[in-house]
Amino acid sequence: MQLVLDLLEASQPPVDPVLPKNAKIPSANRSPEAIDNIVTGSPVTPLDQAVAPTHFVHPQANREIALAGSRVAYELRRVKRRSIGLVVSPQGLVVSAPRWVPLGEVDAAIGQKAAWVLRKLTQARDRAVQEAQAHIEWREGALLPYLGEPVCLRFDPGHRFAAVGACLDDTPAEPGGARVLRLALAESADSHQIRDAVLAWLMRQARELFIQRLDHFAPGMGVRWKRLSLSNAASRWGSARADGSIRLNWRLIHYRMPLVDYVVVHELAHLREMNHSQAFWDTVEQALPDYATHRNALKQAVVPRWS
Repeated sequence: MQLVLDLLEASQPPVDPVLPKNAKIPSANRSPEAIDNIVTGSPVTPLDQAVAPTHFVHPQANREIALAGSRVAYELRRVKRRSIGLVVSPQGLVVSAPRWVPLGEVDAAIGQKAAWVLRKLTQARDRAVQEAQAHIEWREGALLPYLGEPVCLRFDPGHRFAAVGACLDDTPAEPGGARVLRLALAESADSHQIRDAVLAWLMRQARELFIQRLDHFAPGMGVRWKRLSLSNAASRWGSARADGSIRLNWRLIHYRMPLVDYVVVHELAHLREMNHSQAFWDTVEQALPDYATHRNALKQAVVPRWS
């Protein structure tokens, strides 16, 4: 995730365009529909609403500045450009400035956007922590998200359940605890066997759920879908073709139902509008009036890391 803010020098003619507030630009190495990058000239939050004092240190830092009691060590790059650019990534703050701009002016430009810088640094750091915590360990007792709730993996070598490979308990073993996913595996099963068993179960659940939700929404939207396939794409949650074929990312099964429904409705809407025009979004809204809330939540959701 990168968040970019250009500070145009008042004495120089504008060269870098400032896009509309809702403009979106692509980002490399991000989760499907993760937080969109934003180029904005919108007002920044006052410092008294900024984050609590802390320290942010870029690994290639060569300059340091104090912002609202926080220490920000940033990397300054001298480049061929006519404006000062601020880029916030999980590593920290990078400032790109023309060679002719004095250091004092660089720091002054950062100071003008102090609340923005601190807020984005905090968001980047928090997201990095969430992504680290989202790593799934393939062992007995490990937790993984299923429809927005934690599920605990347990071996059940002498299982008596009818389901193939795995079975999810109806209720948690303890009040307020996680439901148990029982795996038809021996206690000596290795991480690869555990991963494969869980993956097979999740994909079966995903297919059943997606078909149910497609059938639920399609009639009211006046469309017909013909074929569903599961996707493992790294950069998108779904796709649709004019012939009625729908592809949905099985990893959606990790998230709450409203997020699943948003993607289902989004792809069904493409069967009427093969674009992202206003007519398309009107179709989505008619089926899911609060779609914007779920869309934003999906953008910020951290995808569990499988390995």
